[in-house]
Amino acid sequence: MTALLGLMLLCLLLSTAMPRLLVRATWPEREPVVALGVWQCLVVSVLLCCGLGLVLAASAAVPAVREALFRSAPRQVVDAYGFADAGLWGAAAALVLAYGGLHTAVALAREVRAARAARSLCQAELARLAPDLPPGAGAGGDGARERLVVLESLQPEAWSLPGPAARLVVTTGALRRLSDRELAAVLDHERGHVRARHHWLLQCGEALAAGFPGVAVFAAFRDEVGRLVELAADDAASRRHGRLATALALVELNSGRGVFGTCPAQRAEVPRRVDRLLAGEPRLPVRHRVRLTAAGLTALAVPLLLALAPGLHALL
Repeated sequence: MTALLGLMLLCLLLSTAMPRLLVRATWPEREPVVALGVWQCLVVSVLLCCGLGLVLAASAAVPAVREALFRSAPRQVVDAYGFADAGLWGAAAALVLAYGGLHTAVALAREVRAARAARSLCQAELARLAPDLPPGAGAGGDGARERLVVLESLQPEAWSLPGPAARLVVTTGALRRLSDRELAAVLDHERGHVRARHHWLLQCGEALAAGFPGVAVFAAFRDEVGRLVELAADDAASRRHGRLATALALVELNSGRGVFGTCPAQRAEVPRRVDRLLAGEPRLPVRHRVRLTAAGLTALAVPLLLALAPGLHALL
């Protein structure tokens, strides 16, 4: 059962050392989209280690599972995995990993259900405050209109409501305070969230961090995803409307919330985003982006290679 032991050691390495390296790195500030991909590869790799470990442990503990999975495999392949020597620890590992898998599924289902309920309530409130126009009443008369909702409020705010019927919401306070270019930058920022399905990443991060509060990789994934999706949306807006307009829009929307100057750490992200936009650091060279992407994909391949290594070695 060296494959199972290797998977568990790899899982321990990926869930402890790698998150620290990524959190301390400075390149995600310049490439938030690449960083999101690397974080996803890391988390999927950890889950893949646990899933493949569960398959191997269940094969060792339950003969029926082993026969179903290795029915057409040569005898030397089955012997190479050492299922006969697993003993009680194989059964214990199977139980622990099965509990972890079930716990993950329950946490994710609970988070998705809660997010859908919250979106439904928000959509109902928006429909009450700002009903949709009749069909064909939009600009152009072809029914192809922007799903934009304007709410009466003195507070300058703008946000997106994801889902099948996505909405971009802006208040009259924001309309009064922002210039045309700044408003366009804010709307493109929110469109960036909707188009990239950032709410899926946020829900997964919340579910994993809530389901396994003691696992560092999941807590770091939740925190970094929440930061990186904002940077990615800032970049999407600044590419069309410029960094200065996007930075000024952030300042105007948050100037009355006490986020500039002395403020709690969790509210200091907006000034950092403004400074990043004004600094205007260039993107990483293409070769660096390719290397980072390859590193993330390698993290996905290593668990598969570890799980298949005994069988491949026996065949060769």
